[in-house]
Amino acid sequence: MSKAEQTRAFIIEKTAPVFNKKGFAGTSLTDIEEATGLTKGSIYSNFANKDEVALAVFDHNLKTVNTIIQTEMSKYSSSRERLMVYAKVYGRNVLDHPFPAGGCPILNTSIDADDTHPELRKRASAAVLAWKDNITTLIRKGIKDKEFKNSIDPEELALTLVAMIEGAVMISKVTGKINYLKAVMKSVEKMINDL
Repeated sequence: MSKAEQTRAFIIEKTAPVFNKKGFAGTSLTDIEEATGLTKGSIYSNFANKDEVALAVFDHNLKTVNTIIQTEMSKYSSSRERLMVYAKVYGRNVLDHPFPAGGCPILNTSIDADDTHPELRKRASAAVLAWKDNITTLIRKGIKDKEFKNSIDPEELALTLVAMIEGAVMISKVTGKINYLKAVMKSVEKMINDL
């Protein structure tokens, strides 16, 4: 990695928690400078503007979450067990390690950027749709392998699971009650077990 690539990666890594906690609008250049210890000139010699930093940070945080999910899924072979990974991973406190500081970047960015930043909104939307598609694929495989009933609508169920998980994260985060997250994850587990 070149020095410029190292500096760019450093900026992304150090500002990832700031953007995920404060959002795009709430993160100032001063926040970026404080998180990195770099000057405005150093930051903007590596990124054209704050938008470019925010997009790189979202990609970084999303990759972190996807890696956590994929690492857990690699431990299982059945579609049911692999679906349960979502309940297991999100059922832990997503505000704690190994999730990015601030919680789920898909939820945080979706809420923060829906009306304020079209490109971030587009990336968050793509992340939600990719998540839905991954679950849909798992459900279709489970139906094909006769793990699940063939009367299930894979896409409808996938959307429901994503909505339940992200809704649970949001409710838990806004109320500060982790037991709400755990209660919804029990319902997600039951739903998966009933397939």
